[in-house]
This record gives sequence, C-alpha cells and structure tokens, in this order.
Amino acid sequence: MSTFETAVQQWREGQRRIDQLEDAQQIAAERVVERTVQELRRRLGSSFTTEELVDLYDRGTSWVLDLAVATAPGAPWAWEQRLVADAAFHRYVREASDYAGGRRLDLDAD
Repeated sequence: MSTFETAVQQWREGQRRIDQLEDAQQIAAERVVERTVQELRRRLGSSFTTEELVDLYDRGTSWVLDLAVATAPGAPWAWEQRLVADAAFHRYVREASDYAGGRRLDLDAD
C-alpha cells in the first residue's frame, strides 16, 4: 500500500519523464496521459480526495495499457504504462479536494 508521499513522488517522476521526451514522442505520450486523466475522472468523479486517488493507484494501473494502445496505436513508446499512468495521476491529484499548493491538506484539523 502506497502512502500519499510515496505515490506523489512517483507521479511527479512520471511527469518529469514525459517532459523530457523528444517532441514526437512527447506528443503521443501527452495524448495518452490526457485520455488517462479522462478515465480517472470517469472512475473517481470530480469530487475525490488524495486518499481515494492513492487507493485507486494501489489497485493497479494495468487498465492504462489498453487506453494507451487505443489512443496511440502507432506509438509504442507511449504505451509505457507506469510512465503515462504516473503522469496522469500527477495531473489529476491537483483536482483532489484535499490538495493545494503541491501538498495534502489536513481537512480534519481544527
């Protein structure tokens, strides 16, 4: 089971690796990341917490491979499940109700 801190570190690394791709590779990978974000939105909705996102991540991201192949069929470099999944989770965590300014908020604090 991932902690939030571990997961978010992996997600940032995924985004960093996407940012370092060559232009043509980055374009295909970005399409897959955006499609994965859409799927995350479908699975979690627009109101979710970082804990719910980490739980979904812990259940596995093998479903991302099918999205990647369908989204970028001629770009096998964009099928690296961990890379595109991590970047997508990195982008989607920003929409979590308990996430702001790059950190997790303690909504139970007085």
